[in-house]
Amino acid sequence: MNLSHAWLSRFVPHGKTPEQVRDLLTAHVATVEGLEALRADLAPIVVAQVVASEKVPDTKLSFNKVDDGSGELLEVICGANNVVVGNKYPFARSGTTIPTGLKIEKRKIRGFTSNGMLCSADELKLGSDHDGIYTLDTDAAPGTPFLDVMPLGDVQIQLDVLPNRPDLLSHLGVARELSAITGVKLAAPKELADLPALGESLSQGEREASGGGISVRVEDSTDCPRYMAAVITGVTVCPSPDWLRDAVESVGGRSINNVVDATNYMLHGFGQPMHAFDKAKLGGAGIVVRRAKPGETLVTLDGSTRKLDPEMLVIADAERATALAGVMGGKDSEVTDATTDIVLEVATFSAKQVRVTRRKAGLSTDASYRFERGVDDAMVPQALALGAALLAQVSGGHVEALVDVGRAPAPRTPVTLSVARVARVLGDAVPREECARLLGALGFEVIVKGETLMATPPSWRHDVSRDVDLIEEIARLRGFDRLPDELTGHRPGSVPDHPLWTAYRRIRDALVAAGLHEVRPLPFTSGAGQGDITSLVRVQNPLAEDEPYLRSSILDTLARRAEYNLNRMQGHVRLFEVGSVFGAQPGKAPRESMHAALLVMGQRRPSHFTEAAPPAFDAWDAKALAETLAAAAYPGATVTFEAGSEAVLWRMLVGAQFVGEVRRVSLDAPVWASAAFGVELMLGEVSSASVAAAGQHAHGAVPPVTGVAALVQGTRVPQRFVPLPTQPAAEFDLALLVPDAVPAGDVEGLLKRTGGELLERVMLFDEFRGKGVPEGTRSLAWRLTFRHPERTLREKELEGRRSQLLKALETLGVRPRA
Repeated sequence: MNLSHAWLSRFVPHGKTPEQVRDLLTAHVATVEGLEALRADLAPIVVAQVVASEKVPDTKLSFNKVDDGSGELLEVICGANNVVVGNKYPFARSGTTIPTGLKIEKRKIRGFTSNGMLCSADELKLGSDHDGIYTLDTDAAPGTPFLDVMPLGDVQIQLDVLPNRPDLLSHLGVARELSAITGVKLAAPKELADLPALGESLSQGEREASGGGISVRVEDSTDCPRYMAAVITGVTVCPSPDWLRDAVESVGGRSINNVVDATNYMLHGFGQPMHAFDKAKLGGAGIVVRRAKPGETLVTLDGSTRKLDPEMLVIADAERATALAGVMGGKDSEVTDATTDIVLEVATFSAKQVRVTRRKAGLSTDASYRFERGVDDAMVPQALALGAALLAQVSGGHVEALVDVGRAPAPRTPVTLSVARVARVLGDAVPREECARLLGALGFEVIVKGETLMATPPSWRHDVSRDVDLIEEIARLRGFDRLPDELTGHRPGSVPDHPLWTAYRRIRDALVAAGLHEVRPLPFTSGAGQGDITSLVRVQNPLAEDEPYLRSSILDTLARRAEYNLNRMQGHVRLFEVGSVFGAQPGKAPRESMHAALLVMGQRRPSHFTEAAPPAFDAWDAKALAETLAAAAYPGATVTFEAGSEAVLWRMLVGAQFVGEVRRVSLDAPVWASAAFGVELMLGEVSSASVAAAGQHAHGAVPPVTGVAALVQGTRVPQRFVPLPTQPAAEFDLALLVPDAVPAGDVEGLLKRTGGELLERVMLFDEFRGKGVPEGTRSLAWRLTFRHPERTLREKELEGRRSQLLKALETLGVRPRA
């Protein structure tokens, strides 16, 4: 939301700088993302005084000596005829770019050197006068910044408004908050002080009403609870007055004409979307709020022809649709320079219906943004009266009639708040009187009954319905910095953490320790590369039409993240995610499962001056990471790797149960990119059942957990303290001929089982195929480390261990290499 500091100050004359307003709003209301000076282009301009001037012979030019506060007089040539010695003018030094885009350079003119430029109003974009330079009536010293002398620069405040606070999508809404914070009362902006009085007639009806030569009918009050219109005659469509144009442009808008700018003023000033129709272009002089008809089309104000369907809500006349309700008007009823009579629309539309219409039309507007989040439905009559009077003033028209179809909104339900509850939630006792005062400052109607408050939310606060909402209002208005920061006693919960959560924490710690980076992208996909598209779950209202499906694999998401990095010349990628995947179930809710996945490519380790080009990740690195991932996900379980086919390198099994895979990942990658490898592991299904009953939980109970979920839950193994070794280690190497059909993991497992309790480490450090190695085998070498906790191992003991290991290996067909 863009706010004008000057506009805001007209609602609340707070006297604070933009920086002070930013700090107050961020601390008490919503985050201010930035401040932008709207006339920053005038910042380089300074005040300068002409101390001497003489005419250049045979020209209209003058040669001047100018004091710009730099300590030396500058020679400046000027073509204006109103240069007066002693006067002060805006001055652009050499090297300055003035608002018109012209860069001022030091140059020679008629034999004289000009070191800058004395500026006219036109050159500063302060008016259209370009015949003479702009004379300043000021006592400011030469060199003073021009903006300090003439504070022309408004400041735009960029406020991050969350979806639950649509009341902040207007200057009035933010002004209410500033008023409550500062204690300064709200005021009517001075530009609205002399609006013409309305002497029109008002026609009312629940479903239909007529007045001023038009009729209004609402077919379904659910879609449109209230529709009001003003008939304004005798208007002149022309450029807006300066104040109105400046207001629209101060929030980033573009001035169109006085009629459109007036409706935009009401939108940004008061948060109420409005639309003006050319009355002469409404067929049958009628307005009908209805659903679109099959096959109906509408050319909207942006010039696009849009196909309509019966789920869309439109504003129609007696013949055709003329606007998308709450979204955008139509070209056929657009206000033009030839318009003389106007119908001004002010209404409340169903947020859900506006969202449907907007999505089907494929566009979003300032109006739809506000209707989707909720406007102040109680403000419609006041907004119409104010908007109609404003439009009549700037266009020279007359408000002939008002039409009101629908009902006023129902009164808001009071919320009960106990003062003791405030103290329990905030950890700080807030007096009853202070609670009532703070809520009253925000527009709540408060009735005090003992230590209980009955607070009725104002019509613009749709987000307040519970006592904790009121407590939040009290806390933020007092200031979150006033909340106590001491730790108080608490009661530990009796419900254990969910196994999937504890598995996530183990996986995160293990993979971060391995040098990977966690990502948390949205779980949407285009469906490409995900197999049978019918097995995917399509989102009814996708955030993006190119990603309309819920993913069935996390590796698909990580692949897109890798491609994003490659597009930015970043080829060293180490990512992981623990998140949900989905599968379609005909006639049921989608099946949601928790998976963990990782993707690696590029350098195995960062570059170093001792190793400028480290080796790239390969399949074996991916397998090692898969082992790390499986150990964290399935504590105590034995995971075996079965050779896969094509892109799948290994299938991961626990017993006979498939739990995941290691694979090559196909990417849309440039030629310089290295191969990508991925691992994806199943953690368990996420229940879509209702929450457990009070005092119960859904895991660790009867029936016992089975399948992958049981692996994730695992067996808790206590961590035992082991003292640091005091005795030396003893090592020896085993070079073995291993049949190709025997996995290295089987050999390593046998070595660990047979090595005994003194075996400290087993490391595979070499593989060789070639001369001297029989066909059908390969040479693998392991280094075994033994250590006794109390003494040095003897050579005879190590030889005994070696013999024992070689004898056990014969059962696998493995023999020592000669």
